[in-house]
Amino acid sequence: MSQQNPPDHASPIEPSAFQPLEAATDAPSRQFQPLRWTVAGLGLLFLLIMGFLLTSRSLQVIVVAQSAANIDISGLALPFGERYLLRPGNYTIEVRAEGYHPFTTEVTVTDSDSQSVEVVLQPLPGLVSIESQPAGARVTVDDQHLGDTPLSDLALEAGERKIVIEAERYLPLQQNVEVTGRQLPQQLSVALEPAWAEVSISSEPVGAEILIDGETVGTTPAVLEVLQGEHQLMLRQTTFANWQQDLDIVAGQPRDLGTVKLQPAAGLLQLTSRPNGANVTLNGEFQGQTPLELEIAPGRSHRLAVFKPGYRRHSETVQLEAATQDSRTVTLQAQLGEVRFRVSPAEAEIRVNGRPRGKGSQVLALPAVAHRVEISLPGYATVKRSITPRPGLEQLVEVSLQTEAEARAARIKPEVTTALGQTLLLFNPADSATADFTMGASRREPGRRANEVLHPVSLRRSFYLQTTEVTNAQFRLFEASHDSGQIEGKSLNRDHQPAVQVSWQQAASFCNWLSRKEGLPPFYRETNGIITGYNPSATGYRLPTEAEWAWAARSSGEQLLKFPWGDDFPPANPVENYADSSSAFVTGRVLTSYKDGHVVSAPVASFPATDKGLYDLGGNVAEWVHDVYTIPSANGTVQTDPLGSQSGDNYVIRGASWSHSRISELRLSYRDYGQAGRDDVGFRIARYAE
Repeated sequence: MSQQNPPDHASPIEPSAFQPLEAATDAPSRQFQPLRWTVAGLGLLFLLIMGFLLTSRSLQVIVVAQSAANIDISGLALPFGERYLLRPGNYTIEVRAEGYHPFTTEVTVTDSDSQSVEVVLQPLPGLVSIESQPAGARVTVDDQHLGDTPLSDLALEAGERKIVIEAERYLPLQQNVEVTGRQLPQQLSVALEPAWAEVSISSEPVGAEILIDGETVGTTPAVLEVLQGEHQLMLRQTTFANWQQDLDIVAGQPRDLGTVKLQPAAGLLQLTSRPNGANVTLNGEFQGQTPLELEIAPGRSHRLAVFKPGYRRHSETVQLEAATQDSRTVTLQAQLGEVRFRVSPAEAEIRVNGRPRGKGSQVLALPAVAHRVEISLPGYATVKRSITPRPGLEQLVEVSLQTEAEARAARIKPEVTTALGQTLLLFNPADSATADFTMGASRREPGRRANEVLHPVSLRRSFYLQTTEVTNAQFRLFEASHDSGQIEGKSLNRDHQPAVQVSWQQAASFCNWLSRKEGLPPFYRETNGIITGYNPSATGYRLPTEAEWAWAARSSGEQLLKFPWGDDFPPANPVENYADSSSAFVTGRVLTSYKDGHVVSAPVASFPATDKGLYDLGGNVAEWVHDVYTIPSANGTVQTDPLGSQSGDNYVIRGASWSHSRISELRLSYRDYGQAGRDDVGFRIARYAE
């Protein structure tokens, strides 16, 4: 035990504080236990994150849109810049953006390290408003009618849209508009251009009735709004002669026709004859056949002649005052010729022009004109003949009737079918009331052309005529490479459309080819593949003669039609394929308010047949006929079964087509000519029955 020195001064002795050893060692342990759990939790979280990062794959979602997109992915997806970290598996992705349709898709994340998916959002429709001047215009978008202007907030799909705005009497407007979409508003305002021009006209005297294409539109003086295209203008005033002029109107270009001085009207002579159908000349110029109305220029005398084969010629002088009317009937004196009939059996009855003239063999004195003779007996086939007696020269007619069975074997078929499947019908004009008729048109007929000279013809020979125009499919069996073409994207080349772009030479060559195919004697003469003439006695296929075409198109009972539908213009209902309102962008001129459903040529037989069972004679395409083109002579000489010249530079075209609309062209007496192929000219075939 060591010894300590006592302090310098005495200090009191105090007890020291006592702390148990166990308590001192436990206190630090309780203080640091929560930290241990936190560390453990963070460690576990770190392990989970590392496990996710080590097992996840990168997926990039590319959104094609002009607006910011919101992307939702089902399940655990960790955004990482423009990518997402996901574990392999199936996920649903939903994408939304303002102005676009929502998009949902299923995606499979594979074990590949980096993957991507592209989402192209479809924009919502745009809101397009359309207004026009004038209002009330018809609006079509991509060929679908959506209403009339003004139109507000039309929901149109995004992209380029073809918008057409049309109003009556205005030029149609077509515009391609890029629709933004995304429910963004767009405004389209247009001013339509007038489809007319102002036409000013006056007359002396004033107050004349103004007609455009046959319709009254006012009285002079007047300023008229006339639609663009070709029109016929006429002034009509009581006691004055009609005045007319063709107009070619360009929209927006006014015309001033000045003052028209009307001429005093001619006198009118209503002329009839006994018998009817006599030829009439005035001052040596052929006027037509009775009954007819003659215009007599006032203030002087005129030489009138009335004549008919088999009758004595009648001549006299006529004179009428201005705007007066008169009527007279001329009785012609018959010139007779004797005809001896030798008939077997003796009980057979003879009829001349439908009237009984006795039975058995006999001699008849008949006017020296053509007569229809029928010899008949029950149980026997009736025989029909055409005879023309000659004064001072006796004619002999021998007829031996056949039984019905004998005649049936020899009878000509009423219908034939070609090797190409074409149907031809038999026609016997000599048995009709219009076998003798006048071709052409009166000079006073609205729309009449100078080449439509009135001249009499007579059809006595039976013939077959195709019911339809030759189609592309039929013509290509002859010329495989034939192409009828197209106009403004509208095809003329479909199988059942009529073959066009065919020259007259090609059409005639087609007829010869078909004749040889069926063993018939060719009608046309050919030299080195060129048609140089024809054989009138051949029964092979040919083009119809102009007289046959005119008779087939115009004769209806005892009448001659002016138009395929009758005598009034324009047609009330679709009867043929003409230039209707849908053809304006192709033809430039149309038949107002007429709709036939075809922009260019229609399939053959698309419209009703005539009373003769023929299709498209007055429309669809114009047609080549056989005759060389000439202007007929107005001398009154009757031509029987005329065929025209053997050859020439141009050939006659008859009938209107899908490109025609004017009153002049739609008349059945309208004549055109040419030699080369055209997009509105085709043909049909014919042949003589015997």
